[in-house]
Amino acid sequence: MRLYAALITLSLIWGMSFYFIKVLVEGLGPWGIVFVRCMLGVITLAVIILIQRKKMNWKALPLKPLFIVGLMNALIPWGLIGISETRISSALASIVNATTPIFTSIIGVILFSVTLSIRQWTGILIGFAGILLLTDLNITQLFQEDLIGMGTMILATVCYGFSSQYSKRHLQDVSVMMVALMTLLTGAIGSLVMMAMTDSFFPLNETITWNSILAMIGLGFFGSGLAYLLFYYLIKEGSAEFATFVTYLVPITAMFWGWFLLDEQIPPLAFGGLALILAGVFLSTRKSAKKVHDVDHAVSSAKSS
Repeated sequence: MRLYAALITLSLIWGMSFYFIKVLVEGLGPWGIVFVRCMLGVITLAVIILIQRKKMNWKALPLKPLFIVGLMNALIPWGLIGISETRISSALASIVNATTPIFTSIIGVILFSVTLSIRQWTGILIGFAGILLLTDLNITQLFQEDLIGMGTMILATVCYGFSSQYSKRHLQDVSVMMVALMTLLTGAIGSLVMMAMTDSFFPLNETITWNSILAMIGLGFFGSGLAYLLFYYLIKEGSAEFATFVTYLVPITAMFWGWFLLDEQIPPLAFGGLALILAGVFLSTRKSAKKVHDVDHAVSSAKSS
């Protein structure tokens, strides 16, 4: 139940993220958004570490895997999403983002020798069918939008899929806190470099408004700092496939926030889409959520014996 509670909580946090990005992208630019959300996320995690008085063994960290995950799970995909949202709507971006579990599964099978059952593949496809219902079955909408905006969004989901599988394989023994902190630190430093290379530093006095401050807090403290703790917890205690299934729920939670905060109407087909998505999550992740941790423990015990 803890895994599912974490999954729902994460989807509620990330359901607002695409809106925050849309608010900030014009003033900050794609790489400015990456820098702000990463730095605020780093500050959030650093405060938590100080409060908990945790001692970090920096010398024992696997720096190369952490750097790769930082690139593929923060710097590159967040930059691509920022570019994407200069060309397509935030709602459409969240729907395209929901292809992440599919790419995660495909990359896992091709590159990481992950084996998925027929039931799990069925669940993934059922969940994706639920996403299509959210578009009111207007599939042609996906092909009528800006191709660059769509392409950069799809590339971002591929990055997410790779990094999720890679972190499950190479960072299983690193604490969730440290993986999240190093991911965001890599993103912050890398985005500074990208701003310097593209000469896209944003004028602070012109971009800071009350709306942008609230969006930065939502995107940085919640959408990056706290959210990444939950995300890497889902990968570590569940599986990469289970963690990325949050992207199937994000369009639903985005609609919920629109209804709750902006009094937007929820289309009737959305409820059918939600039912399919939840069925897909259950079918494709039941094994991962309940058994993978025990299997990993058994494997590590066998290696040590």
